[in-house]
Amino acid sequence: MMAYFTALTIITALFCGLLLYRNKLAAAWKRRQMLKMVPSLHQIAFPLIGHTYLLPSRPSDFFKYISTVIHEAATKRGQRIINIWFGPIPTMFVFHPSCVEVILRSSKHREKTFFYDFFHPWLGTGLLTSSGQKWQQRRRLLTPSFHFDILQDFLEVMNERSQRMLACIDVKVKSGQEVDLGKAVTLCALDIICETAMGQTVNALEKQDSHYVKALYRVSELMVLRPNTPFYWPDFIFNNLSIGKEQKKLLEILHGFTRSVIEKRMKSKDEKKISRRMAFLDVLIHAKTEEGDSLSLSDIQEEVDTFMFEGHDTTAAAMTWCLYIMGRHPDVQQRVHDEVTSVLGDRQNLNMDDIKSLHYLERVTKEALRLYPAVPLFGRVTSEDCHIDGYNLPKGTMVVSSVYNLHRNPEVWEEPEKFDPDRFSKENSAGRHPYAYIPFSAGPRNCIGQRFAQMEEKVILAQLLRRYKVKAHDKEDELEMDGDLILRPTNPLRFTLEERA
Repeated sequence: MMAYFTALTIITALFCGLLLYRNKLAAAWKRRQMLKMVPSLHQIAFPLIGHTYLLPSRPSDFFKYISTVIHEAATKRGQRIINIWFGPIPTMFVFHPSCVEVILRSSKHREKTFFYDFFHPWLGTGLLTSSGQKWQQRRRLLTPSFHFDILQDFLEVMNERSQRMLACIDVKVKSGQEVDLGKAVTLCALDIICETAMGQTVNALEKQDSHYVKALYRVSELMVLRPNTPFYWPDFIFNNLSIGKEQKKLLEILHGFTRSVIEKRMKSKDEKKISRRMAFLDVLIHAKTEEGDSLSLSDIQEEVDTFMFEGHDTTAAAMTWCLYIMGRHPDVQQRVHDEVTSVLGDRQNLNMDDIKSLHYLERVTKEALRLYPAVPLFGRVTSEDCHIDGYNLPKGTMVVSSVYNLHRNPEVWEEPEKFDPDRFSKENSAGRHPYAYIPFSAGPRNCIGQRFAQMEEKVILAQLLRRYKVKAHDKEDELEMDGDLILRPTNPLRFTLEERA
């Protein structure tokens, strides 16, 4: 009798498992059939590998291929959405404001794509990588960190570090040395975020060979390399490769540094005034959850590490592209020179009124971000079935907003390849679709630090252009760009600096 019940139990379990498996297969088949309705590449998407056999491995070639495919879909076939199969994963690319809005405006489609999971070893589940209730709580807690009064205090740091950058550049210009302008603004941005995020000075401009600075640079490279290399996706493979072991050692350096700074700062949290200027870290230490609890050391660290990653690389890329585009358009640059001179006069440092008065420089930075968005792609996963441009996308579909192609879509922008800062004059901006221009994303999950980034960009560029004329030597049609997480030139951009009379 016991054997009978045992056999019956096993048969029942197998039957239920088969039924469940059949349902999953049926659901997967139905989902695949729905997504096959979305326009795709003309080439065949093979089982398991999808379209990956078509995708170049070199980052610049990969980005060029994807952006070219999307551009052709938009201009030659009038499409607004395209499906590319990355292995077995269908990925919807959208590049029209009405399609982008469906995903980014929604309070439901907040979950990031699985590519962001590769950042967990460094950033944990902080604001960039978290989702659901945790993301909502962190967003509410961190929003006060970007209050106007705090940003005003940070303006002093931005002025100080800009002056140090200029001092380093002055030495090289006067001695006839070549200036890597992109690297200079990147190190300046790194110094600013270190001091504003942690209240810690690392002097990256003067100490480029420090363990922390070198580790931060190298980890940033590895973090964008892994998502583009499917072979590296499984942890058990990546962690046992030399590149995975290198990443582990680098993260020990980064985590060790930020943890020591946090612990030291937390010991002083009961003092009336920790320092003359409050850092983001100080705000986090004193923050309380809705339940009245303080954030743990690990909670604070993942947010500080997130600030360190997001707070310098994207802004530095935006400034480098802006300098490049002005270096190719001397007439525009001259108008910026005239405005900076008019606003600042003989003063070296900018105040908040100056920031507000640099109207033309603001238009230039916006137009530069249109052509060269620092973050060219935003990925989301649909939390429920939705409709985009007449197509049904089931729950769990990966949707990527291609900002680069959106900003150059001829259906949206007149003469999209032309650099024209006056697109962003008040009269020319009137009536523009709110999701036509999204360099900082949009909707509930937009960039929390965009005001900080815009202020920093104005300060550094105004300081630099107050003293120098910039000439860029790389031609637009010869540019190679790596467009993974951040849009960067494949090779350092070549500049010549000339002191203004």
